[in-house]
Amino acid sequence: MRRVFILLFLIIFFGCKKDILPKPKAYLSLTYPEKTYESLKISRPYSFKVSKTATIINKKNNWLSIKYPELKASIDITYRPLKNNIRELLTEAEKLVFKHTAKADRIIPQDFINKEKRVFGSIYEITGNAASQIQFHVTDSTNNFIKGSLYFYAKPNYDSILPAVNYIKEDILHLIETLKWQH
Repeated sequence: MRRVFILLFLIIFFGCKKDILPKPKAYLSLTYPEKTYESLKISRPYSFKVSKTATIINKKNNWLSIKYPELKASIDITYRPLKNNIRELLTEAEKLVFKHTAKADRIIPQDFINKEKRVFGSIYEITGNAASQIQFHVTDSTNNFIKGSLYFYAKPNYDSILPAVNYIKEDILHLIETLKWQH
């Protein structure tokens, strides 16, 4: 009886042992459509190129919403004509950016200047769990002012949406680089 007990103990102890291996690091396998752009097809005091995968929603007062249904995101564009109020509009735009400081880890500004096309502005990348991850404004400093904000239709979790933020950031930069003011 004692031999059977020892034999069972040895079988259980040595027979059921598995090597424990650490799990390899994994990365999200996200695929995004290849970048292709087309000119804005809605008449506005401005024009630019937008992603073909985006849906343009026409709004009053020359405003737009550029929607990314697959990413559950949108870039909301507001337009204001300048009437000796550039300082007020710049202050308002910056206030909207810095409203996110409570939830943001960092706010990274980047200036944009294209003297040839008369496009001057700033892009603000907001890291952390803020409501908006990118905000920007551009102007010709005499007649036109545009403000844009990137929003996701989900509770902000910056680590999860970062690949989508980077994907749409390229589209925002392309929008600004191709911006033309209509006369």
